[in-house]
Amino acid sequence: MSALEGIKVIDAATLFAGPLMATVLGDFGAEVIKLEHPKKGDPVRDHGASKDGHGLWWKQMSRNKKSVSLNLSVEQGQEILIKLIQNADVFIENFRPGTLERWNLSPERLHEVNPGLIIMRTTGFGQFGPYSSRPGFGTLAEAMSGFAAITGEPDGPPTLPPFGLADGIAGLSGANAILIALLYREKNPGKGQVIDLALIEPIVTLMGAQPIIYDQLGTKQQRHGNRSVNNAPRNTYQTKDKKWLAVSTSAQTIAERVMHLVGHAEVIKEEWFAGGVTRAQHADQLDAYVGDWIAERNADDVIKAFEEAQAAVAPIYDVEDIFNDPQFQALDTITTVDDPDLGKIRMQNVMFRMSETPGAIKWAGRSRGTDNEDVFKEIGLSSNDLKSLEDEGVI
Repeated sequence: MSALEGIKVIDAATLFAGPLMATVLGDFGAEVIKLEHPKKGDPVRDHGASKDGHGLWWKQMSRNKKSVSLNLSVEQGQEILIKLIQNADVFIENFRPGTLERWNLSPERLHEVNPGLIIMRTTGFGQFGPYSSRPGFGTLAEAMSGFAAITGEPDGPPTLPPFGLADGIAGLSGANAILIALLYREKNPGKGQVIDLALIEPIVTLMGAQPIIYDQLGTKQQRHGNRSVNNAPRNTYQTKDKKWLAVSTSAQTIAERVMHLVGHAEVIKEEWFAGGVTRAQHADQLDAYVGDWIAERNADDVIKAFEEAQAAVAPIYDVEDIFNDPQFQALDTITTVDDPDLGKIRMQNVMFRMSETPGAIKWAGRSRGTDNEDVFKEIGLSSNDLKSLEDEGVI
């Protein structure tokens, strides 16, 4: 039995945090009903690369979800959602604050219909405050969270990530919040709640001790490229065969092993070498020792030597390397899914292995409205009803 079997999730969110929450829940057995506008569809369908007219991001993000088309901006669509909500456990949305209320779908009304419903409201800036009405995207959260300010080279500009980092962090955080709410409801039967998740907040949490350091010491972390203010050597280094490797010495013992390996054990006796922060103050010297040694050797030889020395090193991978790496292959991190549109396709597997309730990918993202008949007939709509609603643009 899947861990979340019997949990019904209505996913009315788009781009990307809310849908990721639903994907995680669906991977572990929840029944996820994905709502899309009947004409426009979900914007993820047209986001990024496609093949033969099929959006590849959609195939991954909407896996394990039943696809239903429904126009929530019209009264008939709103009433259909109310019927779906009656037997749902979770409702995920990311409309601007006030939109659900304008559609007569406020949390208060939804809880009148289903008091145990967990309502996840995902926005850029939260449901209240001076920025709440602004459009919010992950890029803005990455900028405002402090992430961009500390990312990049010291003499370069602030740097944004090349993927949806803030959305991803918010999506995983939101899935956790939903599970917490489900556990609370289990202990308090019939007690749902509203979750207000702002994209700008989870990524701030991942900024670590920066806020308390600023509060107590008045100092701000600066951009240091690939270096760390907490330890050294910590950087990327190019090998003789022009490959890049990452080295980390977060532990004192690892730092000492690396210095022995690269032929500079004498530096271990220096008083400043005894702590990570003071080692970081001598990063130029330590980087030169490590970088020169690595530059004289091919990547395979460097990795072998580091492993024998029980020191930490890893190659800098692109996506092709991930596909070909034996460790990722052993874990089935990139797994194969059968798809009626594209045949066998490969995508990220579920994120972790559970001995009693493993997750699974049952199907990739489906065509718009694939499950209209099955889902809507469960709430009492007939074939004639569905035909009329389709003609009227409601579904």
